[in-house]
Amino acid sequence: MVKMAEVMEESTAAQAAPVRPRPRIALLSNPRSTGNIAQLPRIREYCADHPDVFHYEVEHAHQIGQAMRAIAQVRPKVLAINGGDGTVQAALTELHNGGHFGDNPPPVAVLPSGKTNLIALDLGARGDPIQTLERLIALAQSDDLAPHTVARELIALRHGVPGTDEMPVIGMFLGGAGLADIMLYCRDKIYPLGLPNGLAHAITGFVVFLKLLFGMKSKHFPPDPKPLAVSVRDQKEQISGRFSLMAVTTLEKLLLSGELHGERRGTLKLIAVEEKLGSVLRAFFAALAGTLGRNHVRGVHFEESDEITIEGDSSSLILDGETFSAETGRPIRLSPAAPLSFVKLAA
Repeated sequence: MVKMAEVMEESTAAQAAPVRPRPRIALLSNPRSTGNIAQLPRIREYCADHPDVFHYEVEHAHQIGQAMRAIAQVRPKVLAINGGDGTVQAALTELHNGGHFGDNPPPVAVLPSGKTNLIALDLGARGDPIQTLERLIALAQSDDLAPHTVARELIALRHGVPGTDEMPVIGMFLGGAGLADIMLYCRDKIYPLGLPNGLAHAITGFVVFLKLLFGMKSKHFPPDPKPLAVSVRDQKEQISGRFSLMAVTTLEKLLLSGELHGERRGTLKLIAVEEKLGSVLRAFFAALAGTLGRNHVRGVHFEESDEITIEGDSSSLILDGETFSAETGRPIRLSPAAPLSFVKLAA
């Protein structure tokens, strides 16, 4: 009888205890992301007050697999990522390779944080990350998220021997040649000064302009770009030389927020701008006018393909924050990855 009474008492207590609702949003945060240093205390406080959000923090890339396994148990309606493009790239790679959600991964949202936010910009996330979270919660409360999601093609990067079982790295934007050198210069030389992002980018742009305009060389300037050879499937001739800018992307918008227009011959969009001031200026104005990729521009190469190979002499390439090196005889191979659903926050 005593045991029966104890069971009945435990059952009554369990019924009286409040049932915590299943979180609609899983938020993956990287506290080491520079843009999160000021914002993370606010985000932690917000998540503590909102049971709709399951907050998981990681400090290293190798922890993201464990984070995804925990998030998969929660079964959220939206996976939000709070970090720079490097954090997003690591999370997309784990989503693609880990299989934690089976065939139905939740749509991904990107909070506007971190030093670089090309992916967040493409998806319409701007301003305060708390406001973005509030909007995501409101969207997740609806029965149908489909009107607010968009499929995005992804880049699969492989750096090993063709034909092996190498797991690809997944991303949405790859910068190479002079662009990669500029990105590394800004990250290693300008960001440590502690300046606001906008000012850091303006200083970097001014230094690059001086270098292009006057041919100035200094250890305080970005290095000269190394030669690259780019092969595009179904194109007989390589695109080779030194380039002030080279990018491969699936994004609709680049740094100038100009859309890339092409003939849709492939998923991956390649742009390579020759290392000449005139070529850079023509590419700049074509981007502003929205004609980049639509009209031929001298000194500017634009291709669309489903297979791109990049080879060089230890030339740096950056895929959403992670740096790779294109070597002679060991090229970087790019191909499309399975598309993923993203939450589109733009009006």
